[in-house]
Amino acid sequence: MQVIAVATMNVRGLPRRLWMSLAMILASAVVVVILLAFLAMAKGFEATMKGAGSDDLAIIIRKGASAEINSVITREQLSLLTESPGIARDTKGPDVSAELYVSVSGTKKDSGSETNIPLRGLGTRGMAMRKNMRLVAGHVFTPGTNEIMVGEGVLREFNGFEIGQEVRLGESVWIVVGIFSTGGNVFESEIWADAKMLQSLYSRGSGYQIVRARLGDSSELIPIEKTIEENSQLNNLDVKIESSFFIAQSKQLQYIAWFGRIVSYIMAVGALAGALNTMYTSVSDRAQEIATLRALGFNNFSAFFGTLVEAVMLAVVGGLFGSLIAYILFDGMNASTLGGSFTQVAFSFDMTLDLFIQGVTLALTIGIVSGFFPAWRAARMPVALAFRRNM
Repeated sequence: MQVIAVATMNVRGLPRRLWMSLAMILASAVVVVILLAFLAMAKGFEATMKGAGSDDLAIIIRKGASAEINSVITREQLSLLTESPGIARDTKGPDVSAELYVSVSGTKKDSGSETNIPLRGLGTRGMAMRKNMRLVAGHVFTPGTNEIMVGEGVLREFNGFEIGQEVRLGESVWIVVGIFSTGGNVFESEIWADAKMLQSLYSRGSGYQIVRARLGDSSELIPIEKTIEENSQLNNLDVKIESSFFIAQSKQLQYIAWFGRIVSYIMAVGALAGALNTMYTSVSDRAQEIATLRALGFNNFSAFFGTLVEAVMLAVVGGLFGSLIAYILFDGMNASTLGGSFTQVAFSFDMTLDLFIQGVTLALTIGIVSGFFPAWRAARMPVALAFRRNM
């Protein structure tokens, strides 16, 4: 009961220390906002990349290539791969999509700067392999023509990709005929065109850069791996599950999360210094009050706990306030960054529950650390000395 009484009295006394209390709340809030901004950016990019991968698709790419743009697969290799066991087949043949990947320039809406956009050559099988792919407006490009489709991310981030627009990409002029969505994953940052047209216009001969293959009933890579291993013409290729391929690419932006944590922890040290000063001042301001309680029989623990509760409450309020500000400012905010092939990947900041928990936990830590030492002083303050200071 003594602990509750002292904690309640300290909280009720906060209006007398309004500006110091607000300073501590604001310091905690700023730290939490910065932490959540970086974490939400990394979370959004990770979700965009992971959302593109499928567990029943295999990706065949040149061995050692970390991105599609570094890979080459010849027509002869493609023919051998399509005969491999382990690949699903239907009435039209093996369920395989051979694709080209070209980097083209586009003008960003927000900055007006030129940056790279991926232009992918593929066919109807390739479109069917994209999870959640749907046509939002217009129609699918006609094979053998200069028609293109653009993802919603490209339309959102770059100028001049509305339906009916003529777009110069490299040396060629293309017409935008369709807008597609893939549920917010990385493919929405791409432009799609007929693979044969790209081979012709970009002098790629009959080669491709990546092959997607739907796995058969076993959903295992072993038959395809065995085909690649046993055929000397395929030895320079590697096969991976599509989901693991994109998970590996999503790791590249994890440094953003770590950078955000480091910056936040450094700022948290500054916030701790300010909070410590606030709490020491609070204890000094309440010295006579503490001495009176001790004289009335309240024990040291009640003085300690009451001060600690005050610090924790101010820091947590700051953490919750910072979380609210971060949610309002950043949740769903659109951004783009360089992907694994040095092309722009559009994504949205993603404020999830686990990020809020991390933010409030950091604020709670600030409150506990900044409250402990002033609380220790309050608990050990000699009664006579406290009265003398306030005479």
